[in-house]
Amino acid sequence: MFTLRPARDTDRAALYRICLETGASGEDATHLYADPLILGHVYAGPYLTHAPQFAFVLEHQDSGDVMGYVLGAPDTAAFETTLEREWWPALRGVYPDPLDVPRADRTPDQRIAHLIHHPPRAPQDILDPYPAHLHIDLLPGAQGGGRGRALMTTLLDALRAAGVPGVHLGVGESNVRAQGFYRHLGFQEVRRAPGAVTFGLPL
Repeated sequence: MFTLRPARDTDRAALYRICLETGASGEDATHLYADPLILGHVYAGPYLTHAPQFAFVLEHQDSGDVMGYVLGAPDTAAFETTLEREWWPALRGVYPDPLDVPRADRTPDQRIAHLIHHPPRAPQDILDPYPAHLHIDLLPGAQGGGRGRALMTTLLDALRAAGVPGVHLGVGESNVRAQGFYRHLGFQEVRRAPGAVTFGLPL
């Protein structure tokens, strides 16, 4: 029913759509964002452009629709440097920095625009043991049946083959279901901050 394959640049629109439709702690965030592309610009597009060999999708065999993805970067620090040079500048010309809007008053779009202008850097104590990071999202119609595990296994195998010693990921503190999924795969919680939990897995 589903085929797991390497992502292609022609999948970009599908990845952006999935990113939006899972953008509220796994739930549909379409109603939250005025710009349907802004989440994808942060959490999907950079990986397809700058780490395509670590991008995999789940495609429905009958419809050909892409229903899920896993995206990774083997060297987070290098990836962040690349994006600062080659990805964020163009987007900063499109999305104004909402610095003049108090944080509590920012719309969801403005909160993401702030990330575009001030992307967080992963802390070194996380990068030392877990230099890679990943994002995985599946639409409801692709969830279950071991498909998320299959996507994760494919990416983790690719990271191991590249000699990566460990991988980390972030998940919303309220997304308990996803946290259980990661723990089941062997990830362990390595940091907790207001609203977010970071997990790590040695490879």
